[in-house]
Amino acid sequence: MAHRLADAAAPYLQQPADNPVDWWPWASEAFEEAWRRGVPVLLSVGCPVSHWCQ
Repeated sequence: MAHRLADAAAPYLQQPADNPVDWWPWASEAFEEAWRRGVPVLLSVGCPVSHWCQ
């Protein structure tokens, strides 16, 4: 399952493309969908495969 960030320009966002999490980019659409579904927004502040965290 490829998430919505699989086509992102930044390679560290592309790396977990097969991760089973339904990742969304930081955008109003993500918050609107969470509100519509009544679910919380979980924010990832780092990814162990990113160059920032290594």
